[in-house]
Amino acid sequence: MLMVHISCSISSILISAYLSLIIFIIQYHHFLMRRLLKSFVPTTHHCLLLHSSSYINHSKNLKFFLPNRLTWVRNMATGRTVVGPTNKNKIVVVMGATGSGKSKLSIDLATRYFPNSEIINSDKIQISKGLDITTNKISMSERRGVFHHLLGEFSSEFSPSDFRWVASDRISDIINRNKLPLIVGGSNSFIYAFLSNRFEPGLDVFNESNPVQCISKELLYNCCFIWVDVLTPVLNQYLFKRVDEMMKSGMYEELEEFFEKNGFSGANSASRHSGLRKAIGVPEMERYFQKYKNCTVEEKCRLYEEAVREIKENTRQLAEKQIWKIQRLREAGWDLQRVDATEAFTAAMTPGNTKIPVPATEIWEKQVVKPSVKIVKRFLLE
Repeated sequence: MLMVHISCSISSILISAYLSLIIFIIQYHHFLMRRLLKSFVPTTHHCLLLHSSSYINHSKNLKFFLPNRLTWVRNMATGRTVVGPTNKNKIVVVMGATGSGKSKLSIDLATRYFPNSEIINSDKIQISKGLDITTNKISMSERRGVFHHLLGEFSSEFSPSDFRWVASDRISDIINRNKLPLIVGGSNSFIYAFLSNRFEPGLDVFNESNPVQCISKELLYNCCFIWVDVLTPVLNQYLFKRVDEMMKSGMYEELEEFFEKNGFSGANSASRHSGLRKAIGVPEMERYFQKYKNCTVEEKCRLYEEAVREIKENTRQLAEKQIWKIQRLREAGWDLQRVDATEAFTAAMTPGNTKIPVPATEIWEKQVVKPSVKIVKRFLLE
């Protein structure tokens, strides 16, 4: 009986010691977590992202989750280190020349496949308020409920450095709300300024006199690049038709009202090259409106046709320059995934169609949307 009693006592002591050890481990774990939270929370706007149970810090009314496995993440947009899954810094960038279908693809992705997405405009002209038709801003109905950032928000001049700062702030907000940011636009200088880890405001990396090696391959975010491409002859045909339709759909009246309200730039070179006055269509039509009032009908027609030809040619040159910049980024080592929309645009360019053609649905879906969805899904699962 004595041996049994001693055995039971030893067992009780061992169990008590084991339970004490478990309690100590739990308490120490919570102590470490409090130290961890104390070191991160005051300097970030982030919470710890949880994989399992939760911990409530009642004193600060903040909810944190205790993950099974912590991942240290550098939020390059804010320069802060946070704890969370590595996909917190993932963004999708939809690039391409003007008129190539970037906006259409981004809306398809955001509404049908990745409904937690928000779009950040990276077109330097479309950032400015006003001239919605002339600058070809996507309309409210075409946005289909997808929230767009930096689209027609600013009245003042906007530099690549400004975009880097403002877009970084918007990205942080979108990511913190567990949304997927889609950067969409044709201004590659803005995209580079925003994403490059080694951005120098005074250095034009797209200047042909600078070697391609000056382009930084180190990026601030984990990026998925989709390059929507259309072969030049087809794209030019589309762009020319789009200019004609834009003029018929209110661009003429919009610009007429703009000059009546704001006047002409005249000899003021700084005025001609600032804000909305840099938009294609504005300087070309300014020359027309300056002269047409005192002209005959024949002269007015000639001036109008000349202005439209200049708009088309300048749009063609813009697209060509944008494609060159994209190819330069690719040459520098940026991983741009090209999707070819040529066939969809070709099918849409039917003879006698006086409206801006919409890429043929079936072909667009098969050759542009589905490959893009596959690319993004693979990226998000990495």
